[in-house]
Amino acid sequence: MQVDTVYRRLRGLIVAGEYSPGERLTEVAVSEALAVSRTPVREALRRLESDGLVLGAGRGVVVEVMTPESLDHAYEVRAALEALTAELAADRRRAGRIAPAALADLERDAAHLEEVTAAGELDRAIELNRRFHRGIAELAGNPIALESLERLWDRIIVSTRASLVRPERPETVSGEHRELLGAIADGDRVRAGRIAGDHARATRATLE
Repeated sequence: MQVDTVYRRLRGLIVAGEYSPGERLTEVAVSEALAVSRTPVREALRRLESDGLVLGAGRGVVVEVMTPESLDHAYEVRAALEALTAELAADRRRAGRIAPAALADLERDAAHLEEVTAAGELDRAIELNRRFHRGIAELAGNPIALESLERLWDRIIVSTRASLVRPERPETVSGEHRELLGAIADGDRVRAGRIAGDHARATRATLE
C-alpha cells in the first residue's frame, strides 16, 4: 500500500534527522521530494502526527520540537518501560526461557557499539544503541512494551544523538550496558530493573 510506504520513508527521514525539529513540511514539498502524489503524503502526515513526530500547522506540519519539560516526561516513561523490560528479561532468563546465544548476540552488539562510538561514527552508534535496547525489550517477551518503546524512541532519537556526542558519556554508556547484560544473565530482576532505569535517567541528565 502506497500510504504505508510513504509513511515509513517519511518517518525514517525524520528519525534520521533529515528533517530537523521545528522544520515545516508541506504536502507539496514532501510529494515532490518523494516523487509521489499528495494523497498518500496527506495520510502519512496524519499518521506521523498521531505518533507525535509532527504537529499540525496550517496546511502542513512542523517536526516536533521537544521542550525540556517534554524531554523530562519522555525520559520518565522511557526509564519506567526499560526497567520493566529488563526485569521481564531477567525473569525469563531465570526461568530458562532465554538462550545463551541471545545474550551473546547482545554482548557482540554492545562491543560493536563501543568500537564505532570510539571511532566517532556517531550515526552508526545511534543505530547500534537503539538496536541494543530493542534487543533487551525483545527478550522481555512483551510486545506492547516493545511497541510503546519504539514510538517513544522515535520521538527522542535526536536527544539520544546529542547525548552520545558528549565526550564523557560513551564510556559510561558502555559500562552500564555491560552491567545490564550481566544482571539479566544472572536472572536478577531487581538489579536489572535498577540499572536500566538509572541508565535512561542518566541519559536525560546529560542533556541539561
